[in-house]
Amino acid sequence: MFILAKGKSLLALLKFGKFGGVLISMLLSVGAYAIIYPWQFAIGFVLLIFVHELGHVIAAKQKGLPVTAPVFIPFLGALISMKKHPRDAVTEAYMAYGGPLLGTIGALAVFVAAYLTDSELFYSLAYVGFFLNLLNLLPIHPLDGGRIATAISRWLWLIGLIGGLFIIIYIRSILFFIIWAMFAYDLYKKYVKHRHHGEERFVTASFLVSAEPLIEQGYLIPGTEHKRELPFVTFSDLDGQQYVRVMWESLDFKGTVPLMHQGLIKRAHVTKLDHLQKETGLHLMIHCQIDYTLYQNDKYYDVPVASRWKFGIAYVLLAGFLVGMMALVHRLGDLNV
Repeated sequence: MFILAKGKSLLALLKFGKFGGVLISMLLSVGAYAIIYPWQFAIGFVLLIFVHELGHVIAAKQKGLPVTAPVFIPFLGALISMKKHPRDAVTEAYMAYGGPLLGTIGALAVFVAAYLTDSELFYSLAYVGFFLNLLNLLPIHPLDGGRIATAISRWLWLIGLIGGLFIIIYIRSILFFIIWAMFAYDLYKKYVKHRHHGEERFVTASFLVSAEPLIEQGYLIPGTEHKRELPFVTFSDLDGQQYVRVMWESLDFKGTVPLMHQGLIKRAHVTKLDHLQKETGLHLMIHCQIDYTLYQNDKYYDVPVASRWKFGIAYVLLAGFLVGMMALVHRLGDLNV
């Protein structure tokens, strides 16, 4: 409230600066956690999350993948969005590993500070930092461990499905249970429901087009419930983004629809028309739908044996180190957890 009332220049800086969204979401998260925990712990906790997310950003930059700055969501953590998806499991695993790796380094720095100052606050933060990075290593998609598993063995997902449930029940986390349930449903769709045929999806788009070409040619204006198939072509750019270009020849119309995922196009069709009278004449709002089957590229998971071993060893070593550090912090800090 003070920032809103008195700090207009600061608010403007946060809003329009390159990292404005990051800082604002961080402040909101600190405020939310401070409702439950001491404000010093809330600040340290959010900073540890930031370091973790920064690891993902750095790894993505090293692989040449553009990503957004981290956005913090109170009580849910933080996330980054990829502007370009990885093309293979090795790249995905590399990006995923960067988060818990740098996050562990951040928690280790806090532990060193706790050991030197014998601070209960720092010991608590170090323990939570190690614990959260360890939880993120669970082989459950979309947690980091689930993404790292793509480069080791997808059988780890089965371990995460069974073993992860017991861990989540033990820690009594509603949030992680929701993540597990979504992961379980995704596996069901991928390997049971749509095992022999791709998952069917659709995307919709609307275009405002002048009706004058129809009027000039003497065609009747279609009604609002008019439906028809539309001819289309599909293509992808160099970044792998797929588009569908639909056409209506008598209207002299061409429209381009981006797809969220790569897919095999089944059909493009008009689902509804709206009539809009403007100063320039009658216009039609074309509501169209693209039906497609989700394309699964099996080569995505073709990982060299050497890379599988590297990621597997790194995964086990990091998980073991985190477990050991949690035990050490618990002993030195005399934490009641």
